[in-house]
Amino acid sequence: MNKTVSIILIILAIGLIAYNATLIDFESPFEGDSLIALIGILAPLCAIVLLLIYMTSKRIEKKIKGK
Repeated sequence: MNKTVSIILIILAIGLIAYNATLIDFESPFEGDSLIALIGILAPLCAIVLLLIYMTSKRIEKKIKGK
C-alpha cells in the first residue's frame, strides 16, 4: 500500500467521523442511535491510528534499508 492510498483512507475515515458526529444526540449520547454513532466515531479513529503506525513503520524501514 503506497502513501496516497493511506492518505485517501485517512480522509475517508475523517469523513466518517464527521458524518457520525452529526448523528449524536447530545442530550442522551449513550442511548439508541447515539451509541451506534459513538462506536462509528471510535472505529475510524482506530483505523487512523493503525494507518499512521503503518506509515511510520514504512518510513523507518526505508531509512534502515537506505543505510
